Amino acid sequence: MHFDVFNGDADGILSLVQLRLAEPKESVLVTGVKRDINLLKKVDVKAATSVTTLDISMEKNIEALNELLNKNTNVLYIDHHRSGDIPSNSALEAVIDTDANTCTALLVNERLNGQYVLWAITAAYGDNMLASAERLADEVGLTDAQRAQLKNFGIYVNYNGYGRTVDDLHFAPDLLFRELVQFESPFDAINAKDSVFHQLEKAYKEDMANAKAAKVLADNDTAKVVELDDAPWARRVSGVFGNELANLSPDKAHAVITLNSDNSYTVSVRAPLNNKQGADEICVQFPSGGGRAGAAGINALPANQLEQFIEVLGAYYR
Repeated sequence: MHFDVFNGDADGILSLVQLRLAEPKESVLVTGVKRDINLLKKVDVKAATSVTTLDISMEKNIEALNELLNKNTNVLYIDHHRSGDIPSNSALEAVIDTDANTCTALLVNERLNGQYVLWAITAAYGDNMLASAERLADEVGLTDAQRAQLKNFGIYVNYNGYGRTVDDLHFAPDLLFRELVQFESPFDAINAKDSVFHQLEKAYKEDMANAKAAKVLADNDTAKVVELDDAPWARRVSGVFGNELANLSPDKAHAVITLNSDNSYTVSVRAPLNNKQGADEICVQFPSGGGRAGAAGINALPANQLEQFIEVLGAYYR
């Protein structure tokens, strides 16, 4: 039995779309909201004969990975997050690149020699890898209008992945994958009857309108921190709102914090676009923190550490 394990954001979903278009395979899908990254432990070790793992940190899944490898389960692991020490095991094929300007879908695109490059471009836009997306768009000769469509599509798919639980999302990530993998090209998906593109576009615009009134907790030369409500719309929009803030002020770091029901905070951090490093180093200083150099997060920042976090964020980029 094969298991496909993937992050529920644009990068994870569209990485798997590329792979399964190129290599159709019956599989058990294991995914969740974007911040649900401890996914390998959900794989049935006894049943699994092979596993593909996309866009989740190896460092955060190392125990479950080792358990699979100890059972001689073949694992293909493609990712761009912090990996920690990569196991040396003949059953593991690891494609790990933590460069701040790549993402999992771009690594898959390289593996497939550009076979489904339009999906890779869409994912790169969605993961806010704008320069990398534009370079690929130049290579394939996309028009400005086509770039705008793929950029918006990537943003909408990414936006759909944010939430406390799958109930916060408009589409469960596994169902969204099954919908999108039917289409050879993202343009086919956009133009389809009852397109998810247009459904997500409407929802995205409504949620972003709410985010414009976000409370600003700190704003200085190096960093800006805003707070969103404890509400489904706020949880959905936290990541893409952070990306938009980063794009508007590329020399600043940004953090979007969302109040949780237990009075802790979910934190989404974006390093300055002109200095894409350090976001992961900041977040791992706090419980439940992790991510990559350009974008990272904290799942449950204790309320009494909020001021410390704001101070660490601002000081890091001085």
